[in-house]
Amino acid sequence: MSPRRGLDLMTIVEEAAAIADEQGIQEVTLASLAQKLGVRSPSLYNHVNGLTGLRNQLAIYGLKKLTAAIHESLKEQTGDEAIHAISSAYISFARSHPGVYELTLRSPDADDEEYASAAQVLVDILVQTLSYYQLDREKSIHIVRGLRSFLHGFASIEQKGGFGMPQAVDDSLSITIQTYLNGLRKS
Repeated sequence: MSPRRGLDLMTIVEEAAAIADEQGIQEVTLASLAQKLGVRSPSLYNHVNGLTGLRNQLAIYGLKKLTAAIHESLKEQTGDEAIHAISSAYISFARSHPGVYELTLRSPDADDEEYASAAQVLVDILVQTLSYYQLDREKSIHIVRGLRSFLHGFASIEQKGGFGMPQAVDDSLSITIQTYLNGLRKS
């Protein structure tokens, strides 16, 4: 069976991402995607290896989009300004792409070179940005994990409506990141 004219992997992934971001990742099924694309579900197998393959492609897509957003936010900033920019870009991505964001969180499968490569590019940008603080690679990885954990927790609480107090959420992000950076200088 040949692929439908005009239907390609990127079209499929982008449509799946739209479903994930609008309705939640649980709503991304081959049936819902096929309906949105105006094809039958079996047609999707010409491009993805089932739902697992589709979700993997969505994770790679999300990592690349997140990395691009972070890279774009950096411009020529260094030090604290760069970490604040990264943090804002991360939270903005999670806000704009909640379904796709969810898939970017998993640890890469050792056999999935494309996902591992996309994840490594993101880590490398973060480690490079942290070089301003003169950390060795191992300590940088620990700091990246801590920053990622903080940002994910912040994004998750916000997505669940957990920041109900009147203080501006973006101010909370900025103040907390600065506190994190102040602690980094002392470690």
